[in-house]
Amino acid sequence: MQKHNFSAGPCILPQSVFRKAADALIDYNGIGLSIIEISHRSKEFVEVMERARSLAISHLGLEGKGYKALFLQGGASMQFLMVAYNLLQDKAGYLNTGTWSTKAIKEAKLFGDLVEVASSKDQNFNYIPKGYEIPSGLDYLHLTSNNTIFGTQIKDLPQTDASLVCDMSSDIFSREMDFSKFDLIYAGAQKNMGPAGTTLVVVKEDILGKVSRTIPSMLDYQVHLGKDSMFNTPAVFAVYTSMLTLEWLEQQGGVSAVEKINNDKAALLYGEIDRNPLFKGFVADAADRSTMNATFTINDDAQADRFNALWQEAGINGLNGHRSVGGYRASMYNALPLSSVQVLVDVMQEFERTA
Repeated sequence: MQKHNFSAGPCILPQSVFRKAADALIDYNGIGLSIIEISHRSKEFVEVMERARSLAISHLGLEGKGYKALFLQGGASMQFLMVAYNLLQDKAGYLNTGTWSTKAIKEAKLFGDLVEVASSKDQNFNYIPKGYEIPSGLDYLHLTSNNTIFGTQIKDLPQTDASLVCDMSSDIFSREMDFSKFDLIYAGAQKNMGPAGTTLVVVKEDILGKVSRTIPSMLDYQVHLGKDSMFNTPAVFAVYTSMLTLEWLEQQGGVSAVEKINNDKAALLYGEIDRNPLFKGFVADAADRSTMNATFTINDDAQADRFNALWQEAGINGLNGHRSVGGYRASMYNALPLSSVQVLVDVMQEFERTA
């Protein structure tokens, strides 16, 4: 039976990427060695790293604008620490829209003064704050563009004179934006780009080197830039698979093309959530709904076992909501086909017909 993978991460990847990655595990490009046993200093892997970094910059439309891409380790959680280590001199602002921004705030408080400019914690993060004031004189303002757990997504960027930093772990490369408005973007690969093990960081070089503290080498963006992401042994397989995914994205027509498909998937599922009287969306304002992670509940918990049986029988995987929210979460990352969303919608309609 075909599986329809709505897991929030590790993410669904294109089948063509799986096949190429599987072949490379046995024999990379006919050299008689696996991609995971060649030297990370070899010509073959250096080309992989440079290709992955170049594609990341290209897909974001940042060529020639002073940005560099890095593939680092430690996940997005390490970036909560690295951002503050490298950028926080006096005061930083954070918009608190969920679990991950809360964790980022915790780390940043170790390095300096911090202003929580707004928060949606009062309603279990089921909306995006709006109309808040941003203090002047911030070293940077940190956002989380998409909230995987709660299913919200920032659609309009705040106006600020501070450097804009963004955790895009769960919606990187999923929609067009003016990415030049950001000075630093980071994203754990396992949500929309590749397997767990590497994290993409895209940084405008001229914002670095301005803090007075001594930064440990492994946490210093400038050190990693100076070594082209090769300061230490990188996560070879994760970088290679991310490169394959970025090549696949290029073949689909880039971010603009995949955004249209993502919008169609989201419209199909949210349309059913709103139409079907047995379900209710978690996010308070439809304008804040994520195109990547749709969160919803059934109105009668006594019917949960029946609904669970239906979607499991249909080959759907990873639909359970996060423990802090409950209900259901359908993660619709770039590689998830529209047909899989249709299967879920059909199940929801069957659930209604047999109620």
